[in-house]
Amino acid sequence: MKLSVGGFQLGKILEAVLAALICLLVIRLLLRFLDRMLAKSRINPQVGTYLRRGVKALLYVLAVILVCGCLGVNMTSLTALLSVLTLGVTLATESLIGNVAGGAVILSTHPFQVGDYIETSGGAAGTVREMGLSYTKLETFDGQIVLQPNKELSASRITNFSTLGRRRVVCKVTASYDAPTETVKAACRRALEQTENLLEDPAPTVYLTAYKESSIEYTVYCWATPENWWGAYLALGEHLRDAFREYGVEMTYNHLNVHMIKD
Repeated sequence: MKLSVGGFQLGKILEAVLAALICLLVIRLLLRFLDRMLAKSRINPQVGTYLRRGVKALLYVLAVILVCGCLGVNMTSLTALLSVLTLGVTLATESLIGNVAGGAVILSTHPFQVGDYIETSGGAAGTVREMGLSYTKLETFDGQIVLQPNKELSASRITNFSTLGRRRVVCKVTASYDAPTETVKAACRRALEQTENLLEDPAPTVYLTAYKESSIEYTVYCWATPENWWGAYLALGEHLRDAFREYGVEMTYNHLNVHMIKD
């Protein structure tokens, strides 16, 4: 068949159409197979979605190249053009690609979930409200929304305060050297009894932890759920002050005693 349309022989056009139909059928079958594999795997659904999109785009690019080859298009020039375009897109979206790679790492390793309170070595801290492939949305204590780039987040040391379902409250107080140890501990236990939303297991404890220049330091340890931690910490500090007053324990501060000696 020597008939030609638009500079292409009719035979090559039919061959290209047939190749396109076969490619579409193969792509559909491969995507169905990939969907079944992803459904059986433990990959995060978001990661699976982006992986499927990437494989689909790659298959369509290969199909276009195959169809162009059937039409007799110079594949060397087309390949070189695609290489230049790929390089240009890569350089232009380097930061975006880094964020996407970081997002894929986070979504596949599960260092945190939506609703967890985290803190990073870069100084970012807040409750995770949304996990995207490029950015993770954090809500801070003062009601601000911070979009943390996944590239930086995946490279940071992440402290997750919510994974265990409980968080320890640590409160340090000082008392006079004149106050008996058991009296101070009793005052601390009284403050713990007055503080709401504390967990009974692990049980709260009070220890003498340091002898300072002008006072003795005691540390109160207790536990609360992550969502109640901040309120429990603040309430315990208030109750400790009232309990010390009730038990007659002096909360000391740094001071210097001067003794005058008569000749």
